[in-house]
Amino acid sequence: MPIAVDAMGGDFAPRAAVQGAFLAAAEDGVAVLLVGDRERVGAELDRIGLSRDRIEVVHAEETVAMDEAPTSVRRKRRSSLAVCAQLVRDGRAEAMVSAGNTGAAMVAAKLYMGALPGVDRPALAAVFPNRRGRTLVLDVGANVDSRPEHLRQFAVMGHFYAQEVIGTTRPRVGLLSIGEEYAKGNDVTRDAHRFLAAAGLNFIGNVEGRDVFSGGVDVVVCDGFVGNVLLKSSEAMAELVVGMVREELMRTSRTRFGGWLVRPAFANFKRRTDYTEYGAVPLLGVEGGCFIGHGRSNAKAMRNAIHSASEFGRAELSGKIGAKLTQLAAEEARLASSAGPV
Repeated sequence: MPIAVDAMGGDFAPRAAVQGAFLAAAEDGVAVLLVGDRERVGAELDRIGLSRDRIEVVHAEETVAMDEAPTSVRRKRRSSLAVCAQLVRDGRAEAMVSAGNTGAAMVAAKLYMGALPGVDRPALAAVFPNRRGRTLVLDVGANVDSRPEHLRQFAVMGHFYAQEVIGTTRPRVGLLSIGEEYAKGNDVTRDAHRFLAAAGLNFIGNVEGRDVFSGGVDVVVCDGFVGNVLLKSSEAMAELVVGMVREELMRTSRTRFGGWLVRPAFANFKRRTDYTEYGAVPLLGVEGGCFIGHGRSNAKAMRNAIHSASEFGRAELSGKIGAKLTQLAAEEARLASSAGPV
């Protein structure tokens, strides 16, 4: 099935979305529905002379601006964001991708696509580089306050995403806290530890912020407030390190010569920390796939986001997540029933 792409979202719309869709269609064989103003999107296709093979334009006469309230998507039912979500809901698209208003994209997904059975709060999941591969962290911004049962739902969703999309056979799941000991943290993390230990996952206990980058854990669970601070701090640190290394390499003729020698290694390092390599973060827990990218996403980021959305659809993650959460809910109900009144 095709991927619905919000052609009007992002700082470089519609050009980045159109070029990214062409790359995904031409190089990855993904069918794409470009959703937005038909004249503007068509003109962009014609201007850059791209083939429309495997690309269809779906008209949406409204746009949700980056500075608009997320709830504006409720009244703008013909906005490109809303139409993307409606296409997934109606079975015309496997998943949606947008580099537009993050809050509005989440509202559109929850409003039109709906949450999976057993999911109270969908979560944003981000991929971080580590010394051995990749670490999935969720939630990174969808929920600023989470209860212990929500963190368990995040763990289940992260487990299946790491297993089916990232390719980690038996993901190690950790709970982000201020220390590895069970007693460290607040009431929410201590209660969440108990929930996760009984969830039937490969739960390794509490982890600290440094463990996200060490490679000792595959899925890290936290509430959206902490996760968003971690995400944005990490992105800023990666940009700072790249910039500082470049400045030092260009400082003298000797360091410039050394920089020329290490240029391949520096390029590899930059690629490992570049958000465009991952394209977008998935909103897990909704019916169908929803991927949300940076507002400054370029064509490469959009292409990779579309590719990730296509992989998500092929893995049939929504069904697996829903089945596991339904199983956990049934087990809890059975235990509560056998315990009787207190």
